[in-house]
Amino acid sequence: MKRAIVIPARLSSTRLPQKPLVEIKGKPLIRWVVEGCLRTGERVILATDSESIAKCVEDLEVEVVMTPSELPSGSDRVAYAVRDRDIDLVLNYQGDEPFVYREDVKRLFYELERESPVVTLAVRDQEAYRRSSDVKVVLNEEGFALYFSRAPIPYFREKVNTFYPLKHVGIYGFRKETLEEFVNSPRSTLEVAEGLEQLRLLERGIPIKVLLTENFYHGVDTPEDLSIVESKLS
Repeated sequence: MKRAIVIPARLSSTRLPQKPLVEIKGKPLIRWVVEGCLRTGERVILATDSESIAKCVEDLEVEVVMTPSELPSGSDRVAYAVRDRDIDLVLNYQGDEPFVYREDVKRLFYELERESPVVTLAVRDQEAYRRSSDVKVVLNEEGFALYFSRAPIPYFREKVNTFYPLKHVGIYGFRKETLEEFVNSPRSTLEVAEGLEQLRLLERGIPIKVLLTENFYHGVDTPEDLSIVESKLS
């Protein structure tokens, strides 16, 4: 099956102006993401509405698709980029996630090849439990998501030894037909309430396989995130 990593990136950002172009250790954030994805050996497409972002990676072996600025989300940008391409499996790799691991990318694609319609990642993270900026996920016995929330889940009524809490890593693998169904469906009640688009999938009965990883992930949304990422990259 033909596959690709698609990196959605838009210039506007409410919390960190021109986020993809913000420099980390002398290199724009978007270059960290694109270069990391290219090192996996997969086909890589950058989906952006900004000539400045496109110019930032013009010397790299990445396909660039210019997308309409009015698209509402990164998932819509990814779907737009692959709509007329012969691609069966799509990895939506956030343009603000500078950490890329070849082994995790391969695991995500492998799970899609085994016919999971959607797959994503999670890490064990005790510190994420109380932070509303970190999305938590709980799973069923087969490793599929039961629910995602910014609230601390599960609620620990009693102190127990458990592998929870799990922090969700916002990197998604889709079978193309599932991605198309997703972006063409209306926003759901829980999605609007939590501000989490993956809940639209669960409300529509589409299962999301969650793979656990021990690798370090930290997206960039705030100046504080920049400090954490820069320290880790050092």
